[in-house]
Amino acid sequence: MIFDLANPSQLTQAFGPDLLLMAGAMVLMLWAAWRPDSNAHQRAVGAAALALIVATIGFTLWYATRGMSSSVGLIAVDNFRWATDLICLLGAFGAIALGMEYNVRERILPAESHVLVLFATSGMMVLAAARDLMIVFLGIELMSVAIYVLAGLNRRSAKSAEGSLKYFLLGAFATGFLLYGIALIYGATGSTNLTVIGQRVVDGNFVAHPMMLVGTGLLLVGFGFKVAAAPFHMWAPDVYEGAPTPITAFMATAVKAAAFATFLRVWLEALPGMGDAWFKPVWWLAAVAMFVGNTVALSQRNLKRLLAYSSIAHTGYLLVAVASGTLAGSAAFLFYLVAYTLASFGAFAVVISVGRAGDANNELTDYEGLWHVRPGLAVAMGVFMMSLMGFPIFGGIGFFGKWYLLMAALEAPRPLATLAVVLVLTSVVSAGYYLNVVRVMFMKPRPEGAVTPERAGALTRGVVFAAVVGVLALGLVPSRVIQWSRASIPRAPQMQAANVAR
Repeated sequence: MIFDLANPSQLTQAFGPDLLLMAGAMVLMLWAAWRPDSNAHQRAVGAAALALIVATIGFTLWYATRGMSSSVGLIAVDNFRWATDLICLLGAFGAIALGMEYNVRERILPAESHVLVLFATSGMMVLAAARDLMIVFLGIELMSVAIYVLAGLNRRSAKSAEGSLKYFLLGAFATGFLLYGIALIYGATGSTNLTVIGQRVVDGNFVAHPMMLVGTGLLLVGFGFKVAAAPFHMWAPDVYEGAPTPITAFMATAVKAAAFATFLRVWLEALPGMGDAWFKPVWWLAAVAMFVGNTVALSQRNLKRLLAYSSIAHTGYLLVAVASGTLAGSAAFLFYLVAYTLASFGAFAVVISVGRAGDANNELTDYEGLWHVRPGLAVAMGVFMMSLMGFPIFGGIGFFGKWYLLMAALEAPRPLATLAVVLVLTSVVSAGYYLNVVRVMFMKPRPEGAVTPERAGALTRGVVFAAVVGVLALGLVPSRVIQWSRASIPRAPQMQAANVAR
């Protein structure tokens, strides 16, 4: 079915999965506020939120398998959108599943916490669908406002309040850059539609247009903050450490996936003709993010901060795919994003399992000899660390994911060989901190008097187990995900231009 987006009813149908999640979230918000805060109520709302996510996943898969597309308009109806939606929905499912048990331990009683995850995910789905810069802005704001609140959800924690305030202030500042960039691009091209902008940049030869150049640069700053790319990353370690751990996992995976998907779509559809303006800044962003993330992570002794800098490093790896500006780079990007989401989410789930009330037990010393008291958690964390590092058997993120990124970089029309070398060398550096976590768990004795981590709840164990299975399956049989990634890349700009011409 081809949606005519100029028809309001068909535009509404094209937004079907997004509207289902938004409508369900609003109903659950009323239910969450209707009764006094309690553990039983937050778990009941969480269970309903999980059921809503499953229904939305089913609806999204139905749209994806029906081969739906659309005319040129405000939103995209393509496999890239559905792929991004599924990654974000799975991240939301994991965050709520972990949060239902984590909130009991940390005495976070408001049931609205789960609903805010749904609203943030709604913003991510809008971002994945956006083919207009104003829709991009609306999606970012819907996502960000909910995340600002979620980061400061633990009102008993000074670190949580500090992280939330930093994220809000810097996020608002970065949004100003993004909005001003949108205004300048609109002023130069007379449109906010990505496809129309791409066509007018080529037809009007806007490559050296001052307003277009400044607008492109401001967009890059705004997106750089949202994906935590160095040097726009300074908020990430404090926010990741202070936020409730399920929300940290959600931010490190789903939020990054949605922001990167929009970044890539804008690059491929609106600004391919501005490649000379984007290429060098993105090249340097990728190189700096890989270097800063991996080198600073070496000195971290707090697991949440270590994973925060690891996330910054993986931002650099994903920027290599953006810098390539090719469809092969887009396919590598999607494959890497799936693998990274599984490994990173699983690692944060183990952090929750090892932790205690007050978000304690997050230091490396708390993991010493974990193999002797909680061998299952130690093995799971070992799988995730080896996957993030790049050991071939343990998931596609390190070996297959980086291999496809390297191939995309080497085959790109612009010179990316040096960036590929940086990717390889910084990946070697990452072994210093990933293997150190494994060494501490398996090769150091358990300190005398160390508290044995309590047995995690069923939902938390389920998330850890699912992540381990997903990582191992992706490492052993990556071909299906590779085929899915290649089928889900955004349509080439030439196809978009042909649609505009027609």
